[in-house]
Amino acid sequence: METLNSERFIDQAPEQIYATLLSEGTYLGSVSTMYRLLRREKQVAERRRQARHPTRKVPELVAYQPGEVFTWDITKLAGPAKGAYFDAHVMIDIYSRYIVGCQVHARESGELAREFIAQVFATDQIPKVVHADRGTSMTSKPVAALLADLDVLKSHSRPKVSNDNPYSEAWFTTWKYLPVFAERFGSLADARDFMDRFVKAYNGHHRHSGIGFHTPADVHFGMTGHVEDQRLVALQQAWDAHPERFGQRRMPKKLQMPEAAWINEPVTQEEGEEILAA
Repeated sequence: METLNSERFIDQAPEQIYATLLSEGTYLGSVSTMYRLLRREKQVAERRRQARHPTRKVPELVAYQPGEVFTWDITKLAGPAKGAYFDAHVMIDIYSRYIVGCQVHARESGELAREFIAQVFATDQIPKVVHADRGTSMTSKPVAALLADLDVLKSHSRPKVSNDNPYSEAWFTTWKYLPVFAERFGSLADARDFMDRFVKAYNGHHRHSGIGFHTPADVHFGMTGHVEDQRLVALQQAWDAHPERFGQRRMPKKLQMPEAAWINEPVTQEEGEEILAA
């Protein structure tokens, strides 16, 4: 074991150690014996000290109303030729699902990202938290400086954990699978025009299942009350006309607004105790 774990052989497999020693006229034991000893010492694996990535804190964010938590990301749009791409910057309010900002650029940079965020804040509002993944633009000094100056908390996904940015990832996936999405855009102007039209239609007309089948614009600007009143009037008429069909007279759960929107819902004290007990 002293020989196997020596500086000379610590990086080598038993077969290589065996062959090297035999070539030098030394026989300590068979390859199977070396493996048996290593298994006994639980060393049948990498035996060097391993560099380990530091544990990243799980981002836990919650929004109880619009304007509290924004999330953003950049996605590629195929240009007119192979290898040509445009960069679409999209920022979402996680509570209302409203697209608070969208810009398309010919390239990606920290300065362009800073200008994008500054314009979103000037047009909509300044949130408490801005969440993003760990792309170069998201972690750039211009973006970090802007958020610090405005006293906005910055939050980042863990490396290679797409679920930490679910709202942006889900929106990109849904959008790119729609029939109206072009496989390629003829120019930067075409890409910008498409995105402008699509975002307006999405915000104003798409009834999102995650927000009680309201439109993002209605939720973002506090106009759901009128819609809910109309729904209740229609349901009340149905309840009164056919009471035998309805066991309970209340708004279906799918049409109710959620209490909050989460990125990695925090574990409650009771849930934590159950996990520890298990």
